[in-house]
Amino acid sequence: MAQLPEKDIRGLLIDLDGVMYVGDHPVAGAVSAIEYLWERAIPFRFTTNTTTKSLESLRLKLNRLGVPAESHEIFGVIQVAQSLLRSKGDPTCLFLLTEDPLSDFSEFRTDDEKPDVIVVGDIGKVWDYRLMNRLCRMVMNGSELIALHKGRYWQTENGLRVDIGAFVAGIEYVTGVEARVVGKPLAEFFGLAVDSMGLERSQVAMIGDDIESDVGGAQRAGMLGVLVKTGKYRAEIAA
Repeated sequence: MAQLPEKDIRGLLIDLDGVMYVGDHPVAGAVSAIEYLWERAIPFRFTTNTTTKSLESLRLKLNRLGVPAESHEIFGVIQVAQSLLRSKGDPTCLFLLTEDPLSDFSEFRTDDEKPDVIVVGDIGKVWDYRLMNRLCRMVMNGSELIALHKGRYWQTENGLRVDIGAFVAGIEYVTGVEARVVGKPLAEFFGLAVDSMGLERSQVAMIGDDIESDVGGAQRAGMLGVLVKTGKYRAEIAA
């Protein structure tokens, strides 16, 4: 495991996609790095913008890859979104999510016609002109737009794939309404993850493959950012 800079680092935030695994394959050395942390009782959280899997599915995936992660060690954008929606009382919601992560939002009322809130996640090939047009009309008519994140792309086993940020930006452009983003790189996201470990931001380093969302976001939140050369890392982007 590489040495961190000489700072008072007492805990870590660790991205999942591209850092722990790509698709269904663990990144070389990732499992042994987690074992290193466990052996030395160094607190950490897996922090992820993933919207394609429920929190329980993420835990089970890590288990299959040789990382017996506990639920409390996974801090994802879903928890932040749940908290935000609860703070709104009892809003009606339209969730753009597949069936698995949708299960994490079963407590909320849904409305496909005039929702109070539209929650945008990853729905893969379902995106098309008809859906974009429908969403834009809803936002113009007063529905609040919440994006679980605004990523540009993510790493798959077949290369980079367009992420939901492209669709969120399209809705913003058409409607003139800015989405409320709840995932990385927001400082609030990092702050909540750090709080769950009982540490200060200056005591935590974020390890990720995305120089903007992971490293840049962490640095703007007052943390140390560590960029790994796996996943979506590209030397020409990091230069």
